[in-house]
Amino acid sequence: MVWLEIETKVAIPKEEVSKVRKRILKIARFEKKESRGDDYFAIQEKGYPKKAFRIRKKGDIYQVNFKKWLTNLWTKEVVVKQEFEFKIKNENVKPFLALMEDHGFKEWMKKRKNSESYIYKEDKRVVIEINKVAHLGYFMEIEYLAQKSEVERARKKIIKVLEKLEIPLEWIDNTGYTKMLWYKGVKDRKYFID
Repeated sequence: MVWLEIETKVAIPKEEVSKVRKRILKIARFEKKESRGDDYFAIQEKGYPKKAFRIRKKGDIYQVNFKKWLTNLWTKEVVVKQEFEFKIKNENVKPFLALMEDHGFKEWMKKRKNSESYIYKEDKRVVIEINKVAHLGYFMEIEYLAQKSEVERARKKIIKVLEKLEIPLEWIDNTGYTKMLWYKGVKDRKYFID
């Protein structure tokens, strides 16, 4: 079964974070806080890479993730991506990375973020996150995992959440974090997997 990630991302001014958090707590329940460090590998080309994947360490396993942007399903406020994710045991990471390097992927950048996750009370498939991303600031993501037949329903739920949280539409910025970091020239390569 292929899942689509339907989401919107909002840049939150630092002085507004606590107000947004209070509004979130009125419509969603707190789930967890966590720090995430993502290593990105890409085929290095001129400009921003077209092919990349990320690895995230979670305990004694690594999660490998890559996404295909489905721009034909986008609206101004909401983007849709097909997400692929699988796990690798610790002892298999180095051989996997050697294979990827042989196919042209190289260490590219590191993204670090602290996340707070909330589950929307009206629909537990809607996840709201407040993220503090190193070098970029605060963002809120509203995400809904769905099948292709549910894209329109998911979009409407996300827009409804934005309205309930009183988020100005001009705060929406669906540029990917890696692209934002790339524009700023941030790579943080010293943190890559050993």
